[in-house]
Amino acid sequence: MPSAPLAPSAPDSPDDRPEALLLMGDLVVLARQGRLITEARRRGLAPLAVVSRDTDLARLAELRADPEHALSGLADVVQVADAQVATVAPAVQPLLRRYRVRGLISVGEVFVEPVGVLADVLGLPGTGSAAALTCRNKLLQRTAAPAYAPAWQTVPADRRADFTLPAEQLPAVVKPAGRFYSSGVRLVHTQAELTAALGALADHEIALVESRVAGPEYSVEALVQGGEVLWSGVTGKESNESGGTFFTEVEHTSPAVLDEPSRTALVEANREVLRLVGLRDGITHAEYRLTEDGVVLMEVAARLPGDAITFLWELATGEGVEPVMIDLALGVPTRYPEPRRRARQTFVDHPHGRLRDVTAEGAEVSWIVRDDRWPLLAPLGPDAPAALRGVLVGRRAGDLLGPLVDSGHRSASLIVDSPLDDSIDRATKTFADRVRVLVDPAPAG
Repeated sequence: MPSAPLAPSAPDSPDDRPEALLLMGDLVVLARQGRLITEARRRGLAPLAVVSRDTDLARLAELRADPEHALSGLADVVQVADAQVATVAPAVQPLLRRYRVRGLISVGEVFVEPVGVLADVLGLPGTGSAAALTCRNKLLQRTAAPAYAPAWQTVPADRRADFTLPAEQLPAVVKPAGRFYSSGVRLVHTQAELTAALGALADHEIALVESRVAGPEYSVEALVQGGEVLWSGVTGKESNESGGTFFTEVEHTSPAVLDEPSRTALVEANREVLRLVGLRDGITHAEYRLTEDGVVLMEVAARLPGDAITFLWELATGEGVEPVMIDLALGVPTRYPEPRRRARQTFVDHPHGRLRDVTAEGAEVSWIVRDDRWPLLAPLGPDAPAALRGVLVGRRAGDLLGPLVDSGHRSASLIVDSPLDDSIDRATKTFADRVRVLVDPAPAG
């Protein structure tokens, strides 16, 4: 039987191919950052998407068929079994033959590594392969930037059952090195808790045991081009760590309410960390603790921030980050303004039970998971009064609400903004009282 002819490595007339922007990320983040698609279209680029099996292709097709949805602008979609370079690289070859890809963006965490590698081999702007790998692995981050790391050690799978810490080194924190969004991170106070937390990790995962770092936590968002940080913003962060063993984020404030020396220390530490990991181009999101002894790195990610932080920076600065992200992916000189307002996302406490409804007085409630739509929040003028800009529901009616073990267990959040010199704490309390999470009792057992 004759063999099939090999496909050409490139079309006969490469310049005839449509120019394109290749986005990698699943439905949830593509819907959140839909402006990347509309902005690419505005620039004459065909937006392409690579998604994993976490994306429901039937649901994605439904949204692409809706002319009112940003996802309708996608020109082509490829689904891959996983986000490994060895899986993604072959899967995108048909796209590379049909389109002249001008830039790549990892919209979510899982595709950071293949985007970094492919940008390198295609000769395009990007994080750089080594930086992409490092930014997906906390162990490599500790190795690259030891001066900013907490005290840490790795625990191989065959040592986890009998690994011990001296009593004076407790409490400690157990982290899986390759996960994200606080998944698997546990604060342990006793040897029994330490053994249980280590035992909960899969054998293939790198287990880090780190010292408990005391001090407020912040994220630093940065825009980097040619290895130079063009813009930095510090976001204040609150988690539920004070009430238990978890580290679920429950509040973001952009820019953080912070004195200038502390802000400068965080920005300069982040600049040095990005230099040490060798990051070249793109948006980054890093998390730090500010301690009495200085700045301590929790983790650095070569991607846009999660939750609604990009929306907060748009409300704060008056401009969206998506056009700048595309500039960075294309190698176009760019800029981003400093904040003129302050914006906050706060996750509300919820009763335990089956989610029935979320109501808000004087604000639109957006069911972002159910509808795969995020609201458009137009920036206000610098001196406009504090306002409740919207309420986001990240669960579906009927979901069981309980403890906030990780980010996926949160239910609803409100977005508030105010003038820089006003008290955003006061505004948040006022508007949070207008939001109600309604549940039905869950059957016992």
